[in-house]
Amino acid sequence: MNEATQLPPLPDRLSIDARSPHHVAAVFEHDIGIKFNDKERSDVEEYCISEGWIKVQSGKSLDRKGKPLLIKLKGTVEAFYR
Repeated sequence: MNEATQLPPLPDRLSIDARSPHHVAAVFEHDIGIKFNDKERSDVEEYCISEGWIKVQSGKSLDRKGKPLLIKLKGTVEAFYR
């Protein structure tokens, strides 16, 4: 059997935060990768392919709820299974 047929399709927008409406738990059961401007990134918290942005942590700063501050970077986004 081909393992690629068992993988769920990658959504246009995905977040690692379980409280987000854009979190899809079935996708995180597999190892995924993100390419941003033709460079592979491992620090992506959220992405949107159609709008062309990723969100990454901004240093060690935290907001008032204790979650890391995120900055939005715009460019070419590509998501894939490893």
